[in-house]
Amino acid sequence: METRIKQAVRNNALWCHSVCHAHGRPGEFFEEIWINRAPVPRFYPNAQTLAERSSRQIDLIRELTKQGLPSGWAVKDSFAALDLTTCGFTPLFDAQWIYLPPERSSAVGSASAPELRWDIVRADQMLAEWERAWCEANHDTNLARVYLPALLEDRDVAILAARRGEHIVAGAIGNRADGVVGWSNLFVKQVRDLPGCAAGSLLTLSKIFPGLPLVGYQGGDALRGALSAGFEAIGPLRVWIFGSSP
Repeated sequence: METRIKQAVRNNALWCHSVCHAHGRPGEFFEEIWINRAPVPRFYPNAQTLAERSSRQIDLIRELTKQGLPSGWAVKDSFAALDLTTCGFTPLFDAQWIYLPPERSSAVGSASAPELRWDIVRADQMLAEWERAWCEANHDTNLARVYLPALLEDRDVAILAARRGEHIVAGAIGNRADGVVGWSNLFVKQVRDLPGCAAGSLLTLSKIFPGLPLVGYQGGDALRGALSAGFEAIGPLRVWIFGSSP
């Protein structure tokens, strides 16, 4: 298995674990898979594979189908290697893991929007404001919090907010784990800000966590944007959903 893919996958699984742990519902790590037997925050999976297909993965996923989890829970098939249709799943989306070497981050950052001020979220009041902006940007009307204050105590997590004047207009999250920095949850209030905010968030993360590659996953137009910015696509993934979507 390519080292870069392994790093990206494990970094992402550790981030899922951190988000769940902040809710008091941490998951379990096995050699081939991470699972969470409890309900998880929305947009997060109850299982993520850490290696290519194995019978142990299928056994644990089948166990989860009998746990009485809310309909619509997901499995992140990190290598697009599983066929979960016989377990009652349908594919939700496909994407690609992406990788940006540290020497390219400054070049990417040169496209950032200079009128925006990037800050690290350090207090719950600002985190709540950040999450409201994130929900608005994604047209999400669910008021249940996903990101809780415990995440702010983790020195390996940087929740970033971009302001234009006094208002949060964009944001992103970085998590340092397994020798790389995961880049996720990029949002913008206005689509025209997307290229500059993507660049600004990457530049900010490269300064907070210097000398480390940036990784994540994207699909569709977002993937094309990441590739044009200098990321490499390093491998496929697929997210499966169980039962009907919520």
